[in-house]
Amino acid sequence: MSFFANTATTTGVSATGNTSATAEKDVEVIDPPSDGISSLSFSSQADYLAMGSWDNSVRIYEVGAGGRTQGKAMYHHSGPVLNVCWNKDGTKIFSGGADNAGRMFDVTTGQTTQVAQHDAPIKVVGWVDAPQAGILATGSWDKTIKYWDLRTPNPVATVQLPERCYTFDIQYPLMIVGTAERHIQIFNLTNPNKAYKTIQSPLKGQTRVVSCFTMSPTASGFAVGSVEGRVAIQYVEEEDRQRNYSFKCHRRDSAPNVKDQALVYAVNDICFHPVHGTFSTCGSDGIINFWDKDARARIKTFDSAPAPIAATAFNRNGDIFAYAVSYDWSKGHSINTPGMPNKIMLHSCKYEEVRKRAARK
Repeated sequence: MSFFANTATTTGVSATGNTSATAEKDVEVIDPPSDGISSLSFSSQADYLAMGSWDNSVRIYEVGAGGRTQGKAMYHHSGPVLNVCWNKDGTKIFSGGADNAGRMFDVTTGQTTQVAQHDAPIKVVGWVDAPQAGILATGSWDKTIKYWDLRTPNPVATVQLPERCYTFDIQYPLMIVGTAERHIQIFNLTNPNKAYKTIQSPLKGQTRVVSCFTMSPTASGFAVGSVEGRVAIQYVEEEDRQRNYSFKCHRRDSAPNVKDQALVYAVNDICFHPVHGTFSTCGSDGIINFWDKDARARIKTFDSAPAPIAATAFNRNGDIFAYAVSYDWSKGHSINTPGMPNKIMLHSCKYEEVRKRAARK
């Protein structure tokens, strides 16, 4: 663990060149990583932001008034960090990486410990806030999910997946897992060792991200984003299937007045607002959108960023929205030039940007 060299204030984005109006108002986090940003996660207890990067680091920032940030701590994997998360009480940060290891950073002691191991890179980590005791879940390209009780060195259970784990999301007791070959597995974590249901993604492209929503105990569902510039809203139970739908986003016409030759961009992240239940999507096109899933309407579109938006996160109150302007590897390594930006921006959310609209009849 090491503290950041500079713990000064946040710097605003320069208004030179073609900086957009949105970017001028948003605030840039100090001391970004030296390589691509893979993951962002806010604590559920305070405005602390964890960030994972391809430079092998996990960085923790404190976000203060006006978006002023201070680097609080940093630790490393021996390979790129692919995902980060917090436990419920905000005392632990977990990360998974290309070194096949899951690591835990204790906020109170500043100590880092390896707490998980797979046979291939750990693509995603998540905290299961079970009633009896919290459990760490890790999903890997070794085609398994493992559950870890932090008091013991070995996994308490291992679930075999149909393919490599690309993404999962947890809202206890719901866990949605997206794998290669478009498999989606739905878990009820009261019985975590067996999938409650397995379906094929309703989208034709490779699954990039899944994100849970829970309207009530009887109306749980999830959003799926794919590399084809589409998002699907899916409900878990069969009786709600008439509410399922999908829509195009993160696409551009290849030329003015040419409507049948769209440029298609990957949907990199989907985040639901913790208060209003609206959600964000971001893509390889450098665009962020806010949506109302019930009204089936777009609420806001951010101005285009100069690079892909690789990851996003709302804070616990939903009044801060963090997004990473960083290469997402969607076009291979040759595009990752030295001039590619790697920065984290903070957007102050206005009520009109995130509130729900009137639902469609």
